[in-house]
Amino acid sequence: MATKIRLQRHGKKKSAFYHIVAADSRAKRDGRFIEKLGTYNPNTNPATIDLEFDRALYWVQVGAVPTDTVKALLSYKGVLLKNHLAKGVAKGALTEADADKKFEAWLSEKESKITGKADSASKAIADAKAASLEAEKAVNDARAAEIAAKNAPEVVEEVVEEAAEETVEAAAEETTEEAPAAEEAPAEEEAKKEEE
Repeated sequence: MATKIRLQRHGKKKSAFYHIVAADSRAKRDGRFIEKLGTYNPNTNPATIDLEFDRALYWVQVGAVPTDTVKALLSYKGVLLKNHLAKGVAKGALTEADADKKFEAWLSEKESKITGKADSASKAIADAKAASLEAEKAVNDARAAEIAAKNAPEVVEEVVEEAAEETVEAAAEETTEEAPAAEEAPAEEEAKKEEE
């Protein structure tokens, strides 16, 4: 019997959720399986992978062939590296302590990368939310200014009309005052000419 490690689709339409299973290669995609090894949820950021590490390593060591996607998931979790190191120990290239030391170093580095990615994703979400709030505030301020401008012209027009009436009256008064002065000026010039 050829055994495969593959994904079994669950979840809603356009919101897939997968079980990682060891199954006979002839079985249907969502059909009978031998053992459930974990779950994979690609809808979260970063994707959530829950895997029974020892059982997945067992199935890889006994010859179960992972599909391409599951191979990437197993590599991401370190199952394939652990299998590789176990083969090196079996051949005598490494000691068990060296293999464990290498695997722990890789695991700590991987954890730091994952936490860094999760932190940057949460920071990006917070920054996007802050930017959208600022944009919304600017739009609200613009709307408030429009409403204030729409309501303010009635008051402004009355003030402008009153100011215009006052300037017209003032201009009329000035012209009436300047006219007699203008008449007086030629009369004074004539009087000076007569005296000379």
